[in-house]
Amino acid sequence: MRWVLIAASLIVAAAADPFAADRPAIDNARVRVYRTTADALGSIEHGPGVIVSIEERDLGKAVWVDDAAAPGGQVPLRGAIVVVQPRAKRPPSPAAGSKPGEAAFTGMSFTPVFDNDRVSVLRARMDVGAREGLHTHGSDTIVVHLSGGEIEDSADGKTVVNRWKRGDAEFEAFGSSHSARNVGGAVDVVLVALKP
Repeated sequence: MRWVLIAASLIVAAAADPFAADRPAIDNARVRVYRTTADALGSIEHGPGVIVSIEERDLGKAVWVDDAAAPGGQVPLRGAIVVVQPRAKRPPSPAAGSKPGEAAFTGMSFTPVFDNDRVSVLRARMDVGAREGLHTHGSDTIVVHLSGGEIEDSADGKTVVNRWKRGDAEFEAFGSSHSARNVGGAVDVVLVALKP
């Protein structure tokens, strides 16, 4: 299932103008993600969300807004951005899996950015050769790539190397399990963990 979600995200991103706000890069029952620019927010759906800068001057800065499409400059960032809009909340379920940063990781660092009743946002770095041990996601998590890079990902008995670029986003579903290894340069991301 995880590979289908990643492949669907990559196909949508490759087929569309990478900054076309009228077409989400990820769109499912839990989240809608746009890769756009701060001056094109009027064409996305109204609703709360996390805005992540992928511009060099504010790279990785993330803020919460009550309405990402509201007129009047509510978004304090400029240039290329990724908008993560949580949708319907997932029904509470028994505690399972791990939160970002809780599994057995080597060569990785996590810095909290902010936390509210809808999301937890972290900045993460995966150094050269870093590894994530096998872990199960305790939340739906959107990974916003700030640097790009090459990550070898193993799940369901299969291993693939994903090549990411700045501004790419991936959806890691609640309950999905995988391990990963950085096989390229250092990778910087923003993690947006959706709360139930």
